[in-house]
Amino acid sequence: MGRYKEIKDKILYHYQDLRKNHKNIADFFIENFDRVPFLTVQDVSKASKTSVASVIRFTQRVGFTGFSEMQNEIARTLQTHLQNKDIFQLINNDKLKEDILTSVANQDISNINETVGINDRENFHKAVELILASNRVYTAGLGISSLLAQILSYQLNQVSVDSHALVYNSLTFLEQLLFLTKHDLLIVFSFPPYSKETIDAAKFAAGKGIRTIAITNKQSAPVTLCSNIQLIVKSENMLFTNSFAAISVIINALATECAFRNRSKANKMVKELNKISELQQNTID
Repeated sequence: MGRYKEIKDKILYHYQDLRKNHKNIADFFIENFDRVPFLTVQDVSKASKTSVASVIRFTQRVGFTGFSEMQNEIARTLQTHLQNKDIFQLINNDKLKEDILTSVANQDISNINETVGINDRENFHKAVELILASNRVYTAGLGISSLLAQILSYQLNQVSVDSHALVYNSLTFLEQLLFLTKHDLLIVFSFPPYSKETIDAAKFAAGKGIRTIAITNKQSAPVTLCSNIQLIVKSENMLFTNSFAAISVIINALATECAFRNRSKANKMVKELNKISELQQNTID
């Protein structure tokens, strides 16, 4: 997936300077990377609601001679990925088409597979390195993202990473961020509908020189423009809300990788937590 990252980075490098119709094309390419090799320039034009000429000019704007060259490059990057067998299999049973449980499971399996596929491992490891190198990790989000931020903070604390979830109540995110330093790290969860408060928090942190990791649903999400590292998670759902199956995989993977890289501290934390548990049990008895 290294070449995929190069192509994606090419698009993102020019993204802010693109015209609105070219941004629509950029969003389509990023979000439908695996479909591009099978589409014509007319298909991309129709899907992005732009002209064929605009699609061609966009591909040239981001460094290719035209649509065909960009399409061929994307096709080559997918060849290795498509041979990867380490993915979940979709449940396939025509008799279960009306089974909501199976339909939801299939959607979440698809979300997990896509999330595993689109996240560059080097980028993921850099995120872990930032977490371990920080004095304290702060997490933030609104709505369901607030719960996810608290879960990540809890998971990190369990593996001996000093973490605190920002709660938007009597103090706003910006007011709480006043206490952070350049040695801290902010991890924000931002999913549709994107909350202005979360995006403003990431911008504010960037202005103070505080490193930020964004966990969001697409590379063109607003919060990616003010974060150092982006972890993209597919959250498609049959309902109007975001599914958090794939998000929980990323959360668990971050905490697990932190534990593996710092086993001694993680083991010490487990022992301390067990002592606390025993003490509480004795007190209750």
